[in-house]
Amino acid sequence: MSSAQASQNRPAMLDLKPVLDAVDAALGSAQRPVELHEPRFGQRERDLVLDCIDTNWVSSAGKYVTRFEEMVAEATGSRHAVAIVNGTAALHAALVLEGVEANDEVLLPSITFVATANAVSHAGAVPHFVDSTWDTLGLDPRALEAHLDEVAVRQNGAWVNKHTGRRLRAVVPVHIFGHPVDMAALGAVAARYDLVIVEDATESLGSTLNGKGCGTFGHSAVLSFNGNKIVTTGGGGMIVTDDEAHARHARHFTSTAKKAHAWAFEHDEVAYNYRLPNINAALGCAQMERLAGMVAAKRVLAERYLDAFSDFPWARIYREPKGSESNYWLNTLVLDREYASERDRLLEALHGHGIRARPLWTPMHLLPMYRDCPRASLPVAEDMNTRCINLPSSPFLAGTASEGANQS
Repeated sequence: MSSAQASQNRPAMLDLKPVLDAVDAALGSAQRPVELHEPRFGQRERDLVLDCIDTNWVSSAGKYVTRFEEMVAEATGSRHAVAIVNGTAALHAALVLEGVEANDEVLLPSITFVATANAVSHAGAVPHFVDSTWDTLGLDPRALEAHLDEVAVRQNGAWVNKHTGRRLRAVVPVHIFGHPVDMAALGAVAARYDLVIVEDATESLGSTLNGKGCGTFGHSAVLSFNGNKIVTTGGGGMIVTDDEAHARHARHFTSTAKKAHAWAFEHDEVAYNYRLPNINAALGCAQMERLAGMVAAKRVLAERYLDAFSDFPWARIYREPKGSESNYWLNTLVLDREYASERDRLLEALHGHGIRARPLWTPMHLLPMYRDCPRASLPVAEDMNTRCINLPSSPFLAGTASEGANQS
């Protein structure tokens, strides 16, 4: 059936009750309202945080910062991890540490949380938006390559945007909702155009691609531990890398570049006060002990959504990309294209039903401060924006024993 025929056969107003019924089937007895993504804390979290308070080790020095870094490095498969106060600060520092300078251009998807673009701006660089792919919901390496083939020229040993004259320095793939980007294809494009890769893995702790952890494909990557992430420190981030010298510099650079000394205050570069406090790291250590269980629980919940919508006539649940194992940070309902106009009415119905669903973030190129930034053609990003809805995805909603084992 053609799209024109489908439109002619479409009822004047869709009955949204089957969607509510399908979501209810996936969520079971969860108490309403059901928030999009909530943390859960138990006695272990209380014990470690109270230990910080009882011992007065609450700032950025303390055993839990070191332990948290070790746990995250082990979980991702990275050799080194540097704890940062939040994900945006981590990405800002990572970009600067990778050599991004004022007036450079950094390529990133338009479909992302605003922090990705903001971090580029904080570094004095210019966001340059490229399209996404339905294959992963993230940056499309083929669209990136086609765009660079059109706009990139070689000048004085560097690739520059022929329309702006600015250096093309880095690319930031974002593993949207925990689904890994095609990093092999992206790596080939980045190598061809001398682009450094800084992974925005803020949503993908616990996700893997071909058995390799997100955050380990580029020279460095960043994670987030905001309150809505799979593991939270309240607010927190991390830079991960396999490069020991890079990690050492990252730790120094995010600690005001203070030189080690028993009493003197000596600093050797303009730097940032971005280190994570010990009290936040303590919370993160307790949460990391449950990471495997929480990933398992989220995958159970994703299967419930997939089952509930398996035979649905005009919408589907997004399934992880081939070769990946996603943490399903946010489960995503995708409306058929001819029903995109129903998105907001469906969101209203879900909220009225106690389901705190959300649309995608407004694409970066549509925000007022980024409207004039360079960009590729963005047909997929604009299509995604009209058709995707995120559904409640907290690990505890699966009700599995593994996720809840540490709860009080």
